[in-house]
Amino acid sequence: MLIRHLTSALLVSLARRRPSEERLRHVRDHRPLEEGHRRKGHQVFDEIDQSKLAADAGIALAPSTLLIFGNPPLGTLFITADPDAGLDWPVRLLVYQDDKGQVWLAYTDFAWIAKRHGIKSRDKEFKMASEVIGSITSSVKK
Repeated sequence: MLIRHLTSALLVSLARRRPSEERLRHVRDHRPLEEGHRRKGHQVFDEIDQSKLAADAGIALAPSTLLIFGNPPLGTLFITADPDAGLDWPVRLLVYQDDKGQVWLAYTDFAWIAKRHGIKSRDKEFKMASEVIGSITSSVKK
């Protein structure tokens, strides 16, 4: 769970967050999962416009979109190690804009997910998942 007001040390252990110089609309339209990633088996399962949900409820929220995606041959291996890992898969990438207009990309750190579920038998797969999310988020301008 990502809570913005955590101390920075705790935030680093739970989630990874990086800025983007691009505007939120461009990041969403860019779809961090470009064709190259799709060819590797990554699928976008859903895109949730959280700011629209808030507006529909009469609540003001800065632009915020949750992208849900994954690579079933990789991600489901975590669930075979511990069914509770299904709480963290598919992968969620939060694209949001802060009060200063800065766009951020945030996701739960895979090392933390492994620790959370006590999964010790999938180190290679967690490393690969970390490399994949790093590749996806680096495809959006820093």
